[in-house]
Amino acid sequence: MTTVGSGEVRVVVVGSANLDLVVSTPTLPRPGETVLGDALRTVPGGKGANQAVAAARAGARCDFVGAVGQDGFADQLRSNLAEAGVDLRRLRTVPGPSGVALIAVDARAENLIVVAPGANGELTSLDADDRTTVEAADVLLCQLEVPLTAVAQAARWGRGAGTTVVLNAAPARALPAELLDVVDLLVVNEVEAAVVAGVATETGVAALLDALLALVPRVVLTLGADGARYADRLGLRLAVEAPRVEAVDTTAAGDAFTGALAVAWAQRGGPVEPAAVTAALRWACAAGAACARRPGASTALPTRDEIDALYAQSYPEPA
Repeated sequence: MTTVGSGEVRVVVVGSANLDLVVSTPTLPRPGETVLGDALRTVPGGKGANQAVAAARAGARCDFVGAVGQDGFADQLRSNLAEAGVDLRRLRTVPGPSGVALIAVDARAENLIVVAPGANGELTSLDADDRTTVEAADVLLCQLEVPLTAVAQAARWGRGAGTTVVLNAAPARALPAELLDVVDLLVVNEVEAAVVAGVATETGVAALLDALLALVPRVVLTLGADGARYADRLGLRLAVEAPRVEAVDTTAAGDAFTGALAVAWAQRGGPVEPAAVTAALRWACAAGAACARRPGASTALPTRDEIDALYAQSYPEPA
């Protein structure tokens, strides 16, 4: 079943690569509390690398612009990206350690994450070859686990070349106008939306979307198991439900959603019709839900066939 188009698209991801150190626990620790967990697992991750793998598995030709350190973790991070088919010519090696994320996952599949940026923090600027790569892409996908200077630089290049600029504003932080001005599509959860918009976290979904549309032309608000909401300055508002699955680990579900959305958006040619936007959002929701059914970060990211299967099961066509 073809759900979002089948032509090859090129996605360039500028972002982080971390090795995730993951422990499952009955409950997440509170401040000052120690809890016992299961065996430690080491899983390649990082929002940028996860979204690059997600896009590649979803069918895109994907390039990754990032940095790893001079340690044993770097080989594991490179191998994981290469095995997914991600082009690593723009992945540099810098002195010092690679990025690391410390992750606890509880019995409800909720998680707690602390990131030590390592090499990711050294990606402060991009070069001419990076620019050529960005300008040749259909979609540029960025997050905020690398310095804003590099993200803004790539976004300006993308906008100037007609590349669709998608920003997943995570981790949450206030963003400068010069970056927001060149974003075509903003992807955020409710906490991130409130920080970017500068409003209270208790602000309702409709008000959050209104506040964000004052900053960017299109917004996708992710709501976890409750799906996603979309709004744009043309007046389109959509609500998409997520497939119902038994969640095991939600660590990379948001990255699966965002990577798949970038692919769907490109294959739909930057959709404006409600039906096309709905299909892209549903396909991304199917990717996120499929990811949540397995433990781990990049190891849980679904293939295109898996996304298509859950999409067809969850959103049957009218008779």
